Amino acid sequence: MSTPVAVIGAGPYGLSAAAHLQALGVPVRVFGEPMVSWRTGMPAGMLLTTAPAASGIAVPHPGHTLADFCAATGEGPYGSDRDLIPVEAYVRYGQWVQRRLVPGLEQVRVVSVDRRGDGFELKLDSGEQAGARAVVIATGLTGQAQLPPELAGALPDGPSATGPVSHSSQHHDLSALAGRDVVVLGAGQSALESAVLLTEAGAAAVRVVARGPAAVGFGTPPENRWRLRPPFGHAWSRYALTHHAGAFRRLPVPARRYLGRRTPGPRGAWWLRERFTDRVRVTQGRRLVRATVRDGRPVLALRGADGQGGEVVADHVLAATGYRMDLAALDFLGQGLRTGIVARAGGPLLDAGLGSSVPGLYFTGLPAAASFGPVMRFVCGTEFASPRLARAVARAYG
Repeated sequence: MSTPVAVIGAGPYGLSAAAHLQALGVPVRVFGEPMVSWRTGMPAGMLLTTAPAASGIAVPHPGHTLADFCAATGEGPYGSDRDLIPVEAYVRYGQWVQRRLVPGLEQVRVVSVDRRGDGFELKLDSGEQAGARAVVIATGLTGQAQLPPELAGALPDGPSATGPVSHSSQHHDLSALAGRDVVVLGAGQSALESAVLLTEAGAAAVRVVARGPAAVGFGTPPENRWRLRPPFGHAWSRYALTHHAGAFRRLPVPARRYLGRRTPGPRGAWWLRERFTDRVRVTQGRRLVRATVRDGRPVLALRGADGQGGEVVADHVLAATGYRMDLAALDFLGQGLRTGIVARAGGPLLDAGLGSSVPGLYFTGLPAAASFGPVMRFVCGTEFASPRLARAVARAYG
Protein backbone atom coordinates (compact mmCIF):
# COMPACT_ATOMS: atom_id res chain seq x y z
CA MET A 1 0.00 0.00 0.00
CA SER A 2 1.46 3.37 -1.02
CA THR A 3 0.96 6.71 0.71
CA PRO A 4 2.26 10.16 -0.21
CA VAL A 5 4.39 10.67 2.92
CA ALA A 6 5.94 8.47 5.61
CA VAL A 7 7.20 10.04 8.83
CA ILE A 8 9.74 7.95 10.75
CA GLY A 9 9.83 8.89 14.41
CA ALA A 10 7.17 9.82 16.97
CA GLY A 11 8.96 12.23 19.27
CA PRO A 12 8.19 15.96 19.31
CA TYR A 13 9.57 16.58 15.81
CA GLY A 14 7.84 13.59 14.22
CA LEU A 15 4.49 14.38 15.85
CA SER A 16 4.76 18.06 14.96
CA ALA A 17 5.64 17.35 11.32
CA ALA A 18 2.82 14.83 10.99
CA ALA A 19 0.26 17.24 12.47
CA HIS A 20 1.30 20.01 10.06
CA LEU A 21 1.21 17.68 7.06
CA GLN A 22 -2.25 16.40 7.98
CA ALA A 23 -3.49 19.97 8.42
CA LEU A 24 -2.51 20.62 4.81
CA GLY A 25 -4.45 17.56 3.69
CA VAL A 26 -1.41 15.39 2.96
CA PRO A 27 -2.02 11.68 3.74
CA VAL A 28 0.64 10.50 6.17
CA ARG A 29 1.73 7.26 7.80
CA VAL A 30 3.72 7.76 10.99
CA PHE A 31 5.93 5.01 12.40
CA GLY A 32 7.56 4.70 15.81
CA GLU A 33 6.96 4.55 19.55
CA PRO A 34 5.66 7.80 21.01
CA MET A 35 8.34 9.74 22.92
CA VAL A 36 10.60 6.68 23.05
CA SER A 37 13.90 8.54 23.50
CA TRP A 38 12.40 10.61 26.30
CA ARG A 39 11.02 7.49 27.99
CA THR A 40 14.07 5.26 27.78
CA GLY A 41 17.08 7.52 27.19
CA MET A 42 16.80 9.85 30.17
CA PRO A 43 17.17 8.88 33.83
CA ALA A 44 14.09 9.02 36.01
CA GLY A 45 13.98 12.23 38.00
CA MET A 46 15.51 14.44 35.31
CA LEU A 47 14.00 17.88 34.73
CA LEU A 48 13.78 19.81 31.47
CA THR A 49 16.23 22.67 31.11
CA THR A 50 13.89 24.73 28.93
CA ALA A 51 11.10 26.87 30.36
CA PRO A 52 7.50 25.70 29.85
CA ALA A 53 6.85 28.42 27.27
CA ALA A 54 9.69 27.01 25.15
CA SER A 55 8.74 23.36 25.59
CA GLY A 56 5.50 23.10 23.66
CA ILE A 57 5.26 20.86 20.61
CA ALA A 58 4.33 23.16 17.73
CA VAL A 59 1.12 22.02 16.01
CA PRO A 60 -1.28 23.92 13.73
CA HIS A 61 -4.26 23.39 16.03
CA PRO A 62 -4.97 25.53 19.11
CA GLY A 63 -5.35 23.87 22.48
CA HIS A 64 -2.21 21.72 22.52
CA THR A 65 0.32 23.72 24.50
CA LEU A 66 1.86 22.48 27.71
CA ALA A 67 -0.54 24.77 29.60
CA ASP A 68 -3.49 23.20 27.74
CA PHE A 69 -2.23 19.76 28.75
CA CYS A 70 -2.09 20.86 32.37
CA ALA A 71 -5.63 22.24 32.19
CA ALA A 72 -6.96 19.05 30.59
CA THR A 73 -5.20 16.56 32.87
CA GLY A 74 -4.63 18.39 36.15
CA GLU A 75 -0.84 18.06 35.88
CA GLY A 76 1.44 20.91 36.74
CA PRO A 77 0.85 23.73 36.51
CA TYR A 78 3.78 24.39 34.20
CA GLY A 79 3.27 28.00 33.22
CA SER A 80 5.89 30.16 34.92
CA ASP A 81 9.47 30.36 33.68
CA ARG A 82 10.51 29.04 37.08
CA ASP A 83 8.33 25.94 36.90
CA LEU A 84 10.42 22.79 36.45
CA ILE A 85 9.07 20.06 34.20
CA PRO A 86 9.87 16.42 35.14
CA VAL A 87 10.76 14.33 32.13
CA GLU A 88 8.01 11.86 33.10
CA ALA A 89 5.39 14.63 32.88
CA TYR A 90 6.77 15.75 29.54
CA VAL A 91 6.50 12.23 28.17
CA ARG A 92 2.83 12.23 29.18
CA TYR A 93 2.38 15.56 27.42
CA GLY A 94 3.86 14.19 24.19
CA GLN A 95 1.69 11.08 24.40
CA TRP A 96 -1.36 13.31 24.97
CA VAL A 97 -0.54 15.30 21.81
CA GLN A 98 -0.06 12.04 19.90
CA ARG A 99 -3.41 10.59 20.97
CA ARG A 100 -5.25 13.76 20.01
CA LEU A 101 -3.55 14.66 16.73
CA VAL A 102 -1.79 11.53 15.44
CA PRO A 103 -4.12 8.74 16.60
CA GLY A 104 -3.16 6.55 13.64
CA LEU A 105 0.46 6.23 14.80
CA GLU A 106 1.80 2.79 13.88
CA GLN A 107 4.02 1.54 16.68
CA VAL A 108 6.32 -0.51 14.50
CA ARG A 109 9.98 -0.09 13.63
CA VAL A 110 11.15 0.79 10.15
CA VAL A 111 13.83 -1.76 9.28
CA SER A 112 14.92 -0.30 5.95
CA VAL A 113 14.23 2.50 3.48
CA ASP A 114 15.30 2.18 -0.15
CA ARG A 115 14.55 3.79 -3.48
CA ARG A 116 11.73 2.30 -5.52
CA GLY A 117 10.95 3.97 -8.84
CA ASP A 118 10.19 7.61 -8.17
CA GLY A 119 9.52 6.96 -4.49
CA PHE A 120 10.63 4.84 -1.56
CA GLU A 121 10.03 1.35 -0.21
CA LEU A 122 9.90 0.86 3.55
CA LYS A 123 10.21 -2.49 5.28
CA LEU A 124 8.67 -2.74 8.73
CA ASP A 125 9.50 -5.13 11.55
CA SER A 126 5.92 -6.38 11.26
CA GLY A 127 6.89 -7.88 7.90
CA GLU A 128 4.91 -5.33 5.88
CA GLN A 129 6.38 -3.46 2.94
CA ALA A 130 5.06 0.06 2.41
CA GLY A 131 5.55 2.58 -0.35
CA ALA A 132 5.84 6.34 -0.01
CA ARG A 133 6.52 9.20 -2.38
CA ALA A 134 8.38 11.15 0.32
CA VAL A 135 10.00 10.22 3.64
CA VAL A 136 10.56 12.46 6.67
CA ILE A 137 13.33 11.36 9.06
CA ALA A 138 12.49 12.47 12.61
CA THR A 139 14.34 9.87 14.66
CA GLY A 140 15.81 12.37 17.12
CA LEU A 141 18.76 11.29 19.23
CA THR A 142 18.39 7.58 18.52
CA GLY A 143 21.78 6.13 17.60
CA GLN A 144 23.56 9.49 17.83
CA ALA A 145 25.21 9.16 21.27
CA GLN A 146 28.82 10.33 21.20
CA LEU A 147 31.74 8.78 23.07
CA PRO A 148 35.25 10.25 23.14
CA PRO A 149 37.41 8.11 20.82
CA GLU A 150 39.86 7.46 23.68
CA LEU A 151 37.02 5.86 25.63
CA ALA A 152 35.39 4.06 22.72
CA GLY A 153 38.71 2.43 21.85
CA ALA A 154 38.74 0.62 25.20
CA LEU A 155 35.32 -0.94 24.62
CA PRO A 156 35.36 -3.64 21.93
CA ASP A 157 31.71 -4.44 22.68
CA GLY A 158 30.65 -0.82 23.08
CA PRO A 159 29.24 0.99 26.11
CA SER A 160 26.63 -0.69 28.27
CA ALA A 161 24.58 0.30 31.31
CA THR A 162 25.73 -2.90 33.02
CA GLY A 163 29.36 -2.77 31.88
CA PRO A 164 32.29 -0.68 33.07
CA VAL A 165 31.42 2.27 30.79
CA SER A 166 28.09 3.63 29.64
CA HIS A 167 26.63 6.65 27.87
CA SER A 168 24.09 8.74 29.75
CA SER A 169 21.42 7.80 27.19
CA GLN A 170 21.63 4.15 28.28
CA HIS A 171 20.20 4.77 31.74
CA HIS A 172 16.63 5.05 32.87
CA ASP A 173 17.21 4.21 36.54
CA LEU A 174 20.48 5.40 38.05
CA SER A 175 19.77 3.59 41.32
CA ALA A 176 21.33 0.55 39.61
CA LEU A 177 24.71 2.25 40.34
CA ALA A 178 24.02 2.69 44.06
CA GLY A 179 27.00 1.83 46.25
CA ARG A 180 29.52 2.23 43.41
CA ASP A 181 32.24 4.77 42.67
CA VAL A 182 31.21 6.57 39.49
CA VAL A 183 33.09 9.01 37.28
CA VAL A 184 30.96 11.25 35.08
CA LEU A 185 32.62 12.71 31.98
CA GLY A 186 31.31 16.07 30.81
CA ALA A 187 30.39 19.52 32.08
CA GLY A 188 26.99 20.12 30.52
CA GLN A 189 23.53 19.74 31.98
CA SER A 190 23.36 16.00 31.34
CA ALA A 191 26.66 15.41 33.15
CA LEU A 192 25.96 17.64 36.12
CA GLU A 193 22.38 16.48 36.62
CA SER A 194 23.40 12.83 36.23
CA ALA A 195 26.04 13.36 38.91
CA VAL A 196 23.43 14.82 41.25
CA LEU A 197 20.96 12.02 40.56
CA LEU A 198 23.68 9.43 41.16
CA THR A 199 24.50 11.02 44.51
CA GLU A 200 20.83 11.12 45.47
CA ALA A 201 20.41 7.50 44.34
CA GLY A 202 23.10 6.32 46.76
CA ALA A 203 26.28 6.07 44.70
CA ALA A 204 29.26 5.63 47.02
CA ALA A 205 31.22 8.48 45.42
CA VAL A 206 30.66 10.62 42.35
CA ARG A 207 33.31 12.64 40.54
CA VAL A 208 32.79 14.87 37.49
CA VAL A 209 35.76 15.11 35.11
CA ALA A 210 35.63 18.21 32.91
CA ARG A 211 38.24 19.15 30.33
CA GLY A 212 37.57 22.90 30.53
CA PRO A 213 39.91 24.91 32.78
CA ALA A 214 37.10 26.93 34.37
CA ALA A 215 34.89 25.70 37.17
CA VAL A 216 31.65 24.06 36.11
CA GLY A 217 29.05 26.73 35.52
CA PHE A 218 25.34 27.19 36.05
CA GLY A 219 22.81 29.46 34.42
CA THR A 220 20.95 32.31 36.07
CA PRO A 221 17.28 32.22 37.06
CA PRO A 222 14.92 33.47 34.35
CA GLU A 223 13.42 36.92 34.49
CA ASN A 224 9.92 37.05 33.06
CA ARG A 225 10.32 40.67 32.00
CA TRP A 226 12.73 39.72 29.18
CA ARG A 227 10.03 38.93 26.64
CA LEU A 228 12.40 38.65 23.68
CA ARG A 229 14.71 36.10 25.23
CA PRO A 230 15.52 33.02 23.09
CA PRO A 231 13.33 30.09 24.09
CA PHE A 232 16.29 27.76 24.74
CA GLY A 233 18.34 30.25 26.73
CA HIS A 234 18.47 33.71 28.19
CA ALA A 235 21.57 35.16 26.52
CA TRP A 236 20.83 37.88 23.98
CA SER A 237 23.64 36.53 21.81
CA ARG A 238 21.40 33.54 21.01
CA TYR A 239 18.48 35.59 19.76
CA ALA A 240 19.46 35.42 16.09
CA LEU A 241 20.12 31.68 16.24
CA THR A 242 16.64 31.15 17.65
CA HIS A 243 14.49 33.53 15.66
CA HIS A 244 16.40 33.63 12.36
CA ALA A 245 17.32 29.97 11.93
CA GLY A 246 16.66 30.21 8.19
CA ALA A 247 19.67 32.47 7.77
CA PHE A 248 21.98 30.02 9.55
CA ARG A 249 22.27 27.82 6.46
CA ARG A 250 23.82 30.73 4.53
CA LEU A 251 26.77 30.96 6.90
CA PRO A 252 30.12 29.43 5.86
CA VAL A 253 30.57 25.82 6.93
CA PRO A 254 33.32 26.60 9.48
CA ALA A 255 31.06 29.17 11.15
CA ARG A 256 28.17 26.71 11.28
CA ARG A 257 30.41 24.03 12.80
CA TYR A 258 31.73 26.45 15.41
CA LEU A 259 28.31 27.78 16.44
CA GLY A 260 26.78 24.33 16.40
CA ARG A 261 29.35 22.99 18.86
CA ARG A 262 29.60 26.04 21.11
CA THR A 263 25.98 27.15 21.42
CA PRO A 264 24.78 26.72 24.05
CA GLY A 265 28.02 26.10 25.90
CA PRO A 266 28.38 23.43 28.61
CA ARG A 267 26.77 24.42 31.88
CA GLY A 268 24.09 23.35 34.30
CA ALA A 269 20.63 24.81 34.79
CA TRP A 270 20.19 27.51 37.41
CA TRP A 271 18.13 25.26 39.66
CA LEU A 272 20.84 22.56 39.79
CA ARG A 273 23.53 24.62 41.54
CA GLU A 274 22.28 24.07 45.09
CA ARG A 275 21.92 20.31 44.64
CA PHE A 276 25.41 20.04 43.09
CA THR A 277 27.66 22.34 45.12
CA ASP A 278 29.63 20.61 47.91
CA ARG A 279 28.05 17.26 47.06
CA VAL A 280 29.90 16.26 43.88
CA ARG A 281 33.68 16.25 43.52
CA VAL A 282 34.97 17.96 40.35
CA THR A 283 38.24 17.41 38.50
CA GLN A 284 38.55 20.21 35.97
CA GLY A 285 41.06 21.14 33.33
CA ARG A 286 41.89 17.51 32.64
CA ARG A 287 41.58 15.90 29.21
CA LEU A 288 41.08 12.18 28.70
CA VAL A 289 44.09 10.81 26.83
CA ARG A 290 43.66 7.07 27.32
CA ALA A 291 41.20 4.62 28.81
CA THR A 292 41.60 0.98 29.74
CA VAL A 293 39.62 -1.60 31.66
CA ARG A 294 41.62 -3.31 34.40
CA ASP A 295 40.09 -6.20 36.34
CA GLY A 296 36.67 -5.05 35.22
CA ARG A 297 37.19 -1.48 36.41
CA PRO A 298 37.68 1.49 34.05
CA VAL A 299 40.96 3.38 34.37
CA LEU A 300 41.19 6.88 32.89
CA ALA A 301 44.50 8.56 32.11
CA LEU A 302 44.06 12.33 32.31
CA ARG A 303 46.33 15.21 31.33
CA GLY A 304 46.10 18.95 31.93
CA ALA A 305 47.25 21.87 29.83
CA ASP A 306 50.38 21.99 31.96
CA GLY A 307 51.30 18.49 30.85
CA GLN A 308 50.68 17.05 34.27
CA GLY A 309 48.68 13.82 34.33
CA GLY A 310 47.32 11.11 36.52
CA GLU A 311 44.95 8.18 36.64
CA VAL A 312 41.40 7.92 37.90
CA VAL A 313 40.00 4.47 38.73
CA ALA A 314 36.30 3.88 39.27
CA ASP A 315 33.69 1.14 39.36
CA HIS A 316 31.87 2.76 36.45
CA VAL A 317 32.33 5.63 34.00
CA LEU A 318 29.22 7.41 32.75
CA ALA A 319 29.95 9.44 29.62
CA ALA A 320 27.57 12.38 29.46
CA THR A 321 29.31 13.55 26.32
CA GLY A 322 26.29 14.44 24.24
CA TYR A 323 25.22 13.59 20.74
CA ARG A 324 26.64 14.23 17.30
CA MET A 325 24.89 13.66 14.02
CA ASP A 326 26.23 10.61 12.17
CA LEU A 327 24.47 9.56 8.99
CA ALA A 328 26.06 6.12 9.24
CA ALA A 329 24.08 5.56 12.45
CA LEU A 330 20.85 5.79 10.43
CA ASP A 331 21.44 2.22 9.36
CA PHE A 332 17.84 1.72 8.26
CA LEU A 333 18.59 3.96 5.29
CA GLY A 334 19.80 1.85 2.40
CA GLN A 335 23.41 2.25 1.37
CA GLY A 336 22.39 3.81 -1.93
CA LEU A 337 20.35 6.46 -0.14
CA ARG A 338 23.02 7.29 2.40
CA THR A 339 25.75 7.71 -0.23
CA GLY A 340 23.46 10.06 -2.13
CA ILE A 341 23.01 12.41 0.83
CA VAL A 342 25.31 15.42 0.58
CA ALA A 343 26.59 16.35 4.05
CA ARG A 344 27.96 19.67 5.28
CA ALA A 345 28.98 20.91 8.74
CA GLY A 346 28.28 17.53 10.31
CA GLY A 347 24.84 16.79 8.92
CA PRO A 348 22.80 16.51 5.72
CA LEU A 349 22.80 19.62 3.55
CA LEU A 350 19.17 20.76 3.52
CA ASP A 351 17.24 23.26 1.42
CA ALA A 352 14.85 25.85 2.84
CA GLY A 353 12.10 23.21 3.09
CA LEU A 354 14.35 20.75 4.98
CA GLY A 355 14.76 18.57 1.89
CA SER A 356 18.04 16.73 1.33
CA SER A 357 20.01 16.17 -1.85
CA VAL A 358 17.97 12.97 -2.35
CA PRO A 359 14.63 14.10 -3.86
CA GLY A 360 11.77 13.27 -1.51
CA LEU A 361 13.97 12.64 1.57
CA TYR A 362 13.54 15.19 4.37
CA PHE A 363 15.19 15.59 7.77
CA THR A 364 13.99 17.40 10.88
CA GLY A 365 15.23 17.75 14.45
CA LEU A 366 18.86 16.97 15.27
CA PRO A 367 19.90 16.11 11.66
CA ALA A 368 18.72 19.58 10.61
CA ALA A 369 20.93 21.37 13.15
CA ALA A 370 23.86 21.46 10.72
CA SER A 371 21.75 23.52 8.30
CA PHE A 372 19.55 25.56 10.63
CA GLY A 373 21.50 25.83 13.85
CA PRO A 374 21.34 24.65 17.46
CA VAL A 375 17.67 25.56 17.92
CA MET A 376 16.94 22.33 16.04
CA ARG A 377 18.29 20.38 19.02
CA PHE A 378 15.47 21.72 21.19
CA VAL A 379 11.72 21.13 21.07
CA CYS A 380 11.15 24.83 20.40
CA GLY A 381 12.69 24.22 16.97
CA THR A 382 9.47 22.49 15.91
CA GLU A 383 7.90 25.94 15.55
CA PHE A 384 10.44 26.80 12.86
CA ALA A 385 10.87 23.46 11.15
CA SER A 386 7.46 21.81 10.89
CA PRO A 387 5.48 24.48 8.96
CA ARG A 388 8.30 24.90 6.44
CA LEU A 389 8.75 21.18 5.95
CA ALA A 390 5.00 20.58 5.60
CA ARG A 391 4.57 23.35 3.01
CA ALA A 392 7.50 22.06 0.97
CA VAL A 393 6.26 18.45 1.04
CA ALA A 394 2.68 19.49 0.24
CA ARG A 395 3.79 21.49 -2.78
CA ALA A 396 5.80 18.58 -4.14
CA TYR A 397 3.83 15.52 -3.09
CA GLY A 398 0.47 16.59 -1.67
